[in-house]
Amino acid sequence: MKMKRIRSGNPLGYKLSLPQVLVCCTLFFMAGFYGSNTFFQDPTESSVEGEQSFIDPFTNEEIVFEHGETGDGSLSSLPFQVLSWRPRALLYPNFASKKQCEAIIKLARSRLEPSALALRKGETRDSTKDIRTSSGTFLRATDDHSRSLEEVEERMARATMIPRANGEAFNILRYELGQKYNCHYDVFDPAEYGPQKSQRMASFLLYLSDVEEGGETMFPFENYQNMDIGYDYKACIGLKVKPRQGDALLFYSMLPNGTFDKTALHGSCPVIQGEKWVATKWIRDTPMF
Repeated sequence: MKMKRIRSGNPLGYKLSLPQVLVCCTLFFMAGFYGSNTFFQDPTESSVEGEQSFIDPFTNEEIVFEHGETGDGSLSSLPFQVLSWRPRALLYPNFASKKQCEAIIKLARSRLEPSALALRKGETRDSTKDIRTSSGTFLRATDDHSRSLEEVEERMARATMIPRANGEAFNILRYELGQKYNCHYDVFDPAEYGPQKSQRMASFLLYLSDVEEGGETMFPFENYQNMDIGYDYKACIGLKVKPRQGDALLFYSMLPNGTFDKTALHGSCPVIQGEKWVATKWIRDTPMF
């Protein structure tokens, strides 16, 4: 039986000279380079924070959508990953730049004081001193001449679609070796804290530094886990989010119907090696100013 030989080689039927090959390679390289920059551009490097235009892939024309007086003139690019639906938690990678994170740390460093707690009926500072062992300070966007806090705050408002006026001042925190925050809720139960004019409906955490080991944000009751084990509010269990400089974590403490989400219990695992810096923005259900 004779086998038919299949001719290999150039399917176009002609040979390319060396200069032609070099020109083709250069063109393909440039197309790939500029194409990757277009699709994977770091949103923190945009001239307007997080905004990008939309190019029609068929006509290669910029598409402009109609918008209201308070809307934006271009699309926003805020990639995120849903970490959990119970509680609703999302991670925004590279939410802020290294330069912004370092500027915030520099501003806060000289203002740090031992972190305090909102006390429930019958509690004292001495009886709760081991619950939260970090140091911190409160800063508003107007305190930062580098405008890093203003840019981050504006981006947080875009991500949540909740106005900046609903946010408390940033709580900038530093956790040193062994420091932690036992599990707690960010909402204030009137039965424990007394009547409340408003509630913290969501929390936005911007990680300002990497942590070599430990320091994770933990959600021990994620998806209703560990609710029936007699949890001690200290063990680092459940969903754990590792701090990475520039990443941001958003989670909601209230359900869409306005009730408290019991799965939103969270805390900060002890730092085992390194140092943890984080900027926390608590978002209220009514304007703060």
